[in-house]
Amino acid sequence: MSKAKSDKTSPELDTPTDLPRAAVDKLSASLNTLLADAFALYVKTKNFHWHVSGRHFHDYHIMLDEQSDAIFATTDQLAERVRKLGGTTLRSIGQIGKHQTIKDNNEEYVPPREMLRELMEDNKHVAAAMRKAHELADDNKDSGTAGLLETFIDETERRTWFLFEASRQEGGNEA
Repeated sequence: MSKAKSDKTSPELDTPTDLPRAAVDKLSASLNTLLADAFALYVKTKNFHWHVSGRHFHDYHIMLDEQSDAIFATTDQLAERVRKLGGTTLRSIGQIGKHQTIKDNNEEYVPPREMLRELMEDNKHVAAAMRKAHELADDNKDSGTAGLLETFIDETERRTWFLFEASRQEGGNEA
């Protein structure tokens, strides 16, 4: 069954779907925000990977590199999910900046523990946003999006956990 045409989608990109246009628009908007946040979190994690210092440099450098790779790996799947639904996705750095909810960090120097804590909070924020998007997918009977997000939520929670434990070590106490 073909969906109703929208002013937002070029006829050449009008992917057939059985979801109503309103559902496609809501799901696409939610996924595009997650996509923008994934790019913002990727860049921030890479920034901290490149600029980490201190006694745990090697371990943090490797951990942040692994985490940035995992975050980047979600971007194509999120964007392709939007297209599978019949929506359109982000096209530029400018659009990422307009949609992202993760704050950039442009400081010249950030102490390692602050890096880890900031990334931990950002990952918690992303997991919460993914849960909201999952609810939206469930409400619209979109099991494909829900399933994708379940995997991403688990991966995000794992990053949060690792960052939490590493930041406890860096701080020298159990806080």
